[in-house]
Formats: sequence, structure tokens, C-alpha cells
Amino acid sequence: MGARVSLLFSIHFTRFLNGKISNTRYSSIKRILKRLFVIVFALITFGTPAHANTPLRLLVLGDSLTAGYGLPQEATFPSQLEAALRAKGRDVTVINAGVSGDTTSGGLARLEWVLASTPTHVLVELGANDMLRAVSPSLTRQNLDKIVKDLKAKNIRVMLAGMYASPNLGQVYTDAFRSVYTDLSKKHGIMLYPFFLEGVAAKRDLNQDDGIHPNERGVTVIVGRILPSIEKFLDEKE
Repeated sequence: MGARVSLLFSIHFTRFLNGKISNTRYSSIKRILKRLFVIVFALITFGTPAHANTPLRLLVLGDSLTAGYGLPQEATFPSQLEAALRAKGRDVTVINAGVSGDTTSGGLARLEWVLASTPTHVLVELGANDMLRAVSPSLTRQNLDKIVKDLKAKNIRVMLAGMYASPNLGQVYTDAFRSVYTDLSKKHGIMLYPFFLEGVAAKRDLNQDDGIHPNERGVTVIVGRILPSIEKFLDEKE
């Protein structure tokens, strides 16, 4: 639309400028209008950011919780999230880059590969398997920090989905693990959804038989809870 307006403006204004104007007063007006034309043309042509019309592509970099362990494809978190966003009139493609069993180390190792899908935004949901394996929170922090840095360096927007550690790992570990997400969110100035399994964890009717992975209803609850944060994330300005 902007290109068409600028073209029509250029055509009609050029005709005016090429007219026979001999009066000194109108020559002065002509000079002013020429300058105005340059300003208006520049605003029409270059005033809109290059990414304004870029289709949004949200990549979910995660583990089995987002990959959809034990679920049909249409019931996975990325699929349900995309459906929820589209139901609200948002043209967003959600890409499932979840791998069951993945740790933050695994997510970092495959980061370049998954970025071939050219996302505009990335939701990082990693760390549950680090916690289950009692990986040092310092290593989890190091990996997530590198993931966020690499994404920001490519001008890709990033949001973190946090995870809580199991109490049986002890207070020192659980506190250190939880602080990883809050600290990185503050350090990089990015959004954080504190606990990905909020409203679902430890609820038998919302989880599969293993008591760890959400069932279809559980995923629906997760999507409903995180959706406002995702919308805010997608609406963030530079």
C-alpha cells in the first residue's frame, strides 16, 4: 500500500513541478513543495520498519514437555498454542523444536540447526531434564545464557519458560536452580514465564500415567495460562 501511494504521489507531483511557473512567488512555493515532497516520499517509503509485515514464527525450543511425549501431534503444546493464537486473530506459526530427553546442553548443541526454520521469536523451555539428572545449576545457567546470547545476536526475540526443581533435591539445589531463570531474565531483559507446568504439576487428572508429562487436557491448561504472556511477548517492541 505504501509503495502504491508513493508512486501515485510521485507521478502527480512531478507533473506539477514540470509545469510552466514564471511567477517569483510561485517559484518560492515550488522550492518549498519540493522539499516537502522529499520528506513525504521518504516517510512513505522508509517510515515503516522492514520487519513490520514479517509473518511471525514462534519456535519452541524444548524437551518432551513441548515435543508432546505420548500425545498426537495436534495435542502437543506448539499445536495447541498455535490454534489458540489463531483463534484470537493472530497469524502466527508455532514451530515444534522439542526433543524428548533434551537438556540445556542438548538444546544449545542443536540451536543452529533449528534456526534453519527462520523464527522471529523463540520460547526456550529447557531445564527439566537437567534437574531430573541433578545437573549443576551453574551448568544449566551457562547453557541457557549462551542460548539467549546467540539468539539475541541474531536479532531473534527470546522468552524463557522456567522450571522448578523437585524438593527432594534439597533446598540449596532448588533455590539455586530456580534463580537461574529469574537471573537470566533480568540480565538479558527478556520475559520469563516462571513455571511452565503451573496449574498442571502433580495433578493426576492433567498428567499421563507417569505423573510427569501432561496429557491433552493438561497441555490445554498450560496453553491457557501462558497465552497472555505469549501475546505480550509477540507484541513487544524493539
